[in-house]
Amino acid sequence: MHTGIKSLSVSFFFLLILFSCPCYGQEKESFISDTFTMLDFNKLQKVKLEINSRSDRFLPAYQKLMADAKNALDAKPTSVVEKSRTAASGDKHDYLSLAPYWWPDLDKEDGLPWIRKDGEVNPMTRGENVDTDAKNHLFYHVKTLSLAFFFSGEKQYADKTKELLQVWFIDETTKMNPNLDYAQGIPGRNTGRGFGIIDFHGILNIVTALEILKSGNALEPSVETPMRKWLEDYLNWLQTSKFGIFEKTRKNNHGTLYDVQLVCLLLFLDKTDAARTVLESVTENRIRHQIEADGRQPHELDRTKGMTYSILNLSGLTKLAFLGRKERIQIDLWKDESASGTLKKGHDFLYPYVGNDKTWPYQQLGSMDKAVERLQKMFAATGSMLNIPSYCGEEKALIKKDDVQHLLYPCFL
Repeated sequence: MHTGIKSLSVSFFFLLILFSCPCYGQEKESFISDTFTMLDFNKLQKVKLEINSRSDRFLPAYQKLMADAKNALDAKPTSVVEKSRTAASGDKHDYLSLAPYWWPDLDKEDGLPWIRKDGEVNPMTRGENVDTDAKNHLFYHVKTLSLAFFFSGEKQYADKTKELLQVWFIDETTKMNPNLDYAQGIPGRNTGRGFGIIDFHGILNIVTALEILKSGNALEPSVETPMRKWLEDYLNWLQTSKFGIFEKTRKNNHGTLYDVQLVCLLLFLDKTDAARTVLESVTENRIRHQIEADGRQPHELDRTKGMTYSILNLSGLTKLAFLGRKERIQIDLWKDESASGTLKKGHDFLYPYVGNDKTWPYQQLGSMDKAVERLQKMFAATGSMLNIPSYCGEEKALIKKDDVQHLLYPCFL
């Protein structure tokens, strides 16, 4: 059974969709509601209306979301104190991870120091000895459960979301300290690196979950107050720690995703002026340094997974452009007529590879089919976030009907 608001009359409903669809007709100038930081609240509301009207357009994706959410109800809450190892600080509450592309040196008896094999994940950097998998499960389950609550209105999903947040961020015996001082360390070389900040890109899902709970009158002060405090402390760490300052200076996807975390938290915590200052710097500090005049991203193409990292960086820049279009900010990072690199040129460079029309000439370890599928999803998301109809075309951006992305980044054609 679908739950939520009462269905609109058929005629009025389709007029509503016709005149408010985000990818209808030409690209249009518009600013985005501030209700949710990382998602377009108005578009999500329209998707919810369609679901409640029993429209088939989003039904497969909604059914997939609800099936995943039902499984997540049984998920055991995860905590940083459960790992078998402890960070160099001696404090189990400190998040711990190891650099994924580094391996023991087989020419050394003790394997130290570890050596780099770019693109090849060392299985020793996963599992119960570190927090990586537990953190990934947290971000995924919180995202799934909170979205299920938004679209269904069923309280059990909100309650489970809060349980997971309580264990990871709030309870004194299990909570994580708000720092990444021991993220992506390399045995024999260091105990943590600024590059480890990318581990927490999923914090965006935590922000969205809190906003969904708040909008649904399901966020009590006993959860909201300590969560805002934790995120405030983590933001301060990002801005003032040596690792945060280091990551801010990176000229590849690490710098971009640092900015995404930073701006998201600044907006969520109502630090609008500081968020605007960061976004005003993106064109010169990120886009100009990362995208060439022909659209190539040389820092990403030099990697052993050139397409994967080009997508990762461009997706991050697109999120910054989305944040720039918020009603509070109104900075358009997309409309740039410069002769040098632009966000549009970065997309233009990758577009010929969306439908396998052109052979990828750079290195790409692993499955090319999976990389192309990820590329297709990126274009569909960009089309929805920035209202670009050509990126929503079914002949190019092929996404399975049951992909939850349809709910988050809808393209009404």
